[in-house]
Amino acid sequence: MTLISPPPHHDIYSIEDLAQLIYDCHMVNPNAKVSVKLVAGAGIGTIASGVAKADADVIQVSGHDGGTGASPLSSIKHAGAPWELGLSEVHSTLYANGLRDRVTLRVDGGMKTGWDVVLGATMGGEEFGFGTIAMIAEGCIMARICHTNNCPVGVTTQKEALRKKFPGTPEHVVNYFQFVAEEVRQVMAQLGYTKLTDLMGRSDLLVNRADADPVKTKNMDLSFITGVPSTKEDRSWVHTQKEPAHSTGSVLDDDILADKDVAAAIDGRTQVKKEFKIINTDRSTGARVSGHMAKKWGNAGFEAEGGDLHLVFKGSAGQSFGAYTLPGMTMEVQGEVNDYVGKSIHGGKIVVRPPAESTLVPEDNVIVGNTALYGATGGYLFANGRGGERFAVRNSRCQAVIEGAGDHALEYMTGGVVVMLGETGRNVGAGMTGGLAYLLEEKEGTVAPRLNTEIIKAQRVHTKPGEDQLKGLIEQHVAQTGSPKGKKILAAWDEYLPKFWQLVPPSEAKTPEASDQQIAPQDASAVKV
Repeated sequence: MTLISPPPHHDIYSIEDLAQLIYDCHMVNPNAKVSVKLVAGAGIGTIASGVAKADADVIQVSGHDGGTGASPLSSIKHAGAPWELGLSEVHSTLYANGLRDRVTLRVDGGMKTGWDVVLGATMGGEEFGFGTIAMIAEGCIMARICHTNNCPVGVTTQKEALRKKFPGTPEHVVNYFQFVAEEVRQVMAQLGYTKLTDLMGRSDLLVNRADADPVKTKNMDLSFITGVPSTKEDRSWVHTQKEPAHSTGSVLDDDILADKDVAAAIDGRTQVKKEFKIINTDRSTGARVSGHMAKKWGNAGFEAEGGDLHLVFKGSAGQSFGAYTLPGMTMEVQGEVNDYVGKSIHGGKIVVRPPAESTLVPEDNVIVGNTALYGATGGYLFANGRGGERFAVRNSRCQAVIEGAGDHALEYMTGGVVVMLGETGRNVGAGMTGGLAYLLEEKEGTVAPRLNTEIIKAQRVHTKPGEDQLKGLIEQHVAQTGSPKGKKILAAWDEYLPKFWQLVPPSEAKTPEASDQQIAPQDASAVKV
């Protein structure tokens, strides 16, 4: 199918968003290090300071050189600046602001020799990345036709005839790195050092070459490197051993996992329902529980043996509630949830409904924040209330029912089903290449002006499978949330069904839910199961 690639981190609009994403990763796996890659360029030091404050474990500074054969030549030659500029600025800025000890600096971008490694170390680098040269060591000839499936040496192709031509062996790469390490040892020996860590940040060892050749480099200003303050006397920032990942501190998930009933249910894959209080500083709630379950039973192993973990939260949930939820989990909130609810949800259910004592009309009030279901690959979301902007952005398989949303709903959606029982904002379905959506139009002429029809088309629900899918999701929505709006629609189904619009991208046009045409046998693969 035709795909539109959104920016790689479409949920990052500020350093706070990046900090939340790093927090999500630390929550789901508290022992893992989180690396953030920055392209070398003017001002990278300021950005790196923000990344360090956001609790990243590793900052990778990438230079303009290097790149794989799949990279366009213009990108390799003109993207970013030399790694020397980026690394020296990041190291000096972090050191000057007392942040250098918080992160490990990694550098890459066309590194080829042991000399490059030693030079990078003196500029503050602690880890070093080799890409292009390692590919070449195992046989890549940089033909730059990776995307055509015709790699002449069989590196990036699925054609068996070409793959037989692949000349590389693991020993080729091992030999290359042994020579790099040997050169590092030789250079260090000339300098009188036995440990690479003793060279890190030692800018005082760098001097301009007096016999510069060619002549045009004699007047080059290298003060951005040689002028960096030396850390000869202060070695406290150097990471001499494997450092633990940044801690999230004490979190609600730790209390959940410490509960003896929850622990017994996870270990025995049995059923349990527990209730907890939650406040908006409790972020990424459920992520660590999901990570613990996935480590123990795999992505679907808990539910496969009859496990059912139903957690009820009362209050206002913080960002990324229900992130990475797995099959067999039900995350229910009686209150409201903030941004990024259901980020990368893989299964199970997220249920959001007002507290029993609330007198607000659910369909007129926002109960879910912005950017819900970002990157979701399964599961369900039922919310008895409205959502914020970018609802179901990059949703891949989750099925959701909500009672209205803000701008840019269904953006970059590639799969799943979303039902809107209320009005939406503008630009619905921008970049939507997969999945189906159903929008209720109670006031005639209110849906069409808000759609982005560059890819999708809108049609009435005209097939029995489409009607069954829509009605089934609304019935589940009512069963999970008690939605008055949902009950009203089901009670007068024949009246409301004609008011629904079905949004269909080309990839879904021949599915039973969207098309009443007979599917020919050769087109059976087009039917989504």
